[in-house]
Amino acid sequence: MSAPLHGLLLAGGRSTRMGRDKATLEYHGRSQLETAWALLAPRVGRCFLSVRPDQVDDPARAGHPQIVDGPEGVGPAAGLLAAQRAHPQAAWLVLACDLPFLDGATLDRLLAARDPAKPATAFRSAHDGLPEPLCAVYEPSAAAPFARYVAEGRSCPRKFLIGHDVALIALPQARALDNVNSADEYWTAMQSLAPQALAPRPLEVRYFALLREQAGLSRETLTSAARTPRELYEELRGRHGFTLPPEMLKVAVNGEFGDWGQPLSAGDSVVFIPPVAGG
Repeated sequence: MSAPLHGLLLAGGRSTRMGRDKATLEYHGRSQLETAWALLAPRVGRCFLSVRPDQVDDPARAGHPQIVDGPEGVGPAAGLLAAQRAHPQAAWLVLACDLPFLDGATLDRLLAARDPAKPATAFRSAHDGLPEPLCAVYEPSAAAPFARYVAEGRSCPRKFLIGHDVALIALPQARALDNVNSADEYWTAMQSLAPQALAPRPLEVRYFALLREQAGLSRETLTSAARTPRELYEELRGRHGFTLPPEMLKVAVNGEFGDWGQPLSAGDSVVFIPPVAGG
């Protein structure tokens, strides 16, 4: 008899290469976290969000049942290990939240091929034929060997699957498990999934100090096709005659300091912050 199946949506990444929280990016008219949750939750008995301790109260995550990473392991390994320890009798359908091309039919194919006699069931990558560890079913029998694997200082779920006798199945759609890690990958994905989002969209911009003086206003709401804060600033330099180069400024998006190359979404609030006087 198969173990009860729980779902674990991995949303604890730091999104370093993207420059902003990948879980909050929108590809299908709502955040990717909500899109992935809607795919996962109906297919399992219980569903949990995997988060780091500092993300527990994050507004994008606080409304979902959570399993918090423990001190062992890093990245997805920490999330899976914490889930296995919290519910040792359960099998886990583990899903990364940065897979915008994933659809329900792909998940159904995985579940139909699930082999409870194996430690895990996973897709073969369409790119290199290796196991796809972040859209896979891990059986209770995987818990003990995975704990030993992490205790040995290892943290790659893919290498864990490679080293064990797991069930591997063909991926029905080659792009289904393509993840999106950088701003360039985000815009490439958007060209396929939501080309309308590349059109000009509303943004709010706030100015301080010299920028406020040169713009003649402290904030404005505008419509722009700029994809990143850097593109937006260059557009505004032409409009307002800003004299400071981007290298002298900091940028914050939606109240958090960010990267000049991070993708901008409709409704974002952007602040360009010049150096303080005297420094």
